[in-house]
Amino acid sequence: MASLSPYNVFCVAQSGRLEYEAVIFVASFRAANPDFAGRLIVCEPSGEKWPEPVAISDPVRDLLTGMGAEIVPFANRHFGASYPNGNKIEAMAALPAEPFVFFDTDTLFTGPLSSVGFDFDRPSASMRRENTWPDPPLYGPGYSAIWKRLYDQFGLDFESSLDLSQPDEHWERYLYFNAGWFFGRDAQAFGERFLHYAHWIRWNTPDELACQSLDPWLDQIALPLAIHSFGGGRPGPELAGLDGTVSCHYRYLPLLYARESDLAVETLEQVTAPNRIKKVLRAYEPAKRLIYQRKGRKIRQSFDRSALPRTEKGLRKAIQTMGLWLR
Repeated sequence: MASLSPYNVFCVAQSGRLEYEAVIFVASFRAANPDFAGRLIVCEPSGEKWPEPVAISDPVRDLLTGMGAEIVPFANRHFGASYPNGNKIEAMAALPAEPFVFFDTDTLFTGPLSSVGFDFDRPSASMRRENTWPDPPLYGPGYSAIWKRLYDQFGLDFESSLDLSQPDEHWERYLYFNAGWFFGRDAQAFGERFLHYAHWIRWNTPDELACQSLDPWLDQIALPLAIHSFGGGRPGPELAGLDGTVSCHYRYLPLLYARESDLAVETLEQVTAPNRIKKVLRAYEPAKRLIYQRKGRKIRQSFDRSALPRTEKGLRKAIQTMGLWLR
């Protein structure tokens, strides 16, 4: 059963691609959730960690607030331009100590969140991920040694995090999420712990991780540790609407047209049709060409969604050959 308690939804946006994705995010959210009782928050980074201006442009700012979103600033004290994915971690310090759901800005809403059974006392995150981290070297350490080192560092029970239906040293045995959405009971407490774990991993990297890349995976390394520490874990069937009929983490507009559902494409084109939205989004080349000049439909007609390339990398390459890999 869906949670009846109020909660807040937030994403992070800044100048450039993310601010235009935020327009689609907010427009689709409002269309799918007209009676949402919580706050819809767009967090905006700032500070000396960004050598270039990152403020949301005035036309986008006016449009977002006109659609009922709140723009909440936060200061980057740890990551900034050196690791932009850290925004989702640092933004939580600016949020109230209340239940929250985070979504990446490249999310389209196709159904009501009221149909999702959030249990804020058991946080979880997206399982729409590939085998991206870690990449164990030939002679070790392996998956178990790498992950166990981190669980031990933070006093967490490693064994209870495992999916014992998967064989030892198979990547899916270990708790690993896509950080495209996650939720919890208290944004302040969750964000503080998330930051603590990510900060330690980056600046005190243990020997077991010496051969591992932390960029861009740091958020997805620290996230399962934070979720496990609050008593959470893998999402159950009550959360199936996320990455399903309720929300679509499309990544980039060319990928949305290539692989997502007919509902997602129809929703995208409906929520971006109003003139006040079109006027702003036409300044973003991918939206201009793919949505308004209908080039996205050309991408869609070129793929059989029952036989797509096995990896996202393969799909991107196919779109690049069409000259329509726009981001």
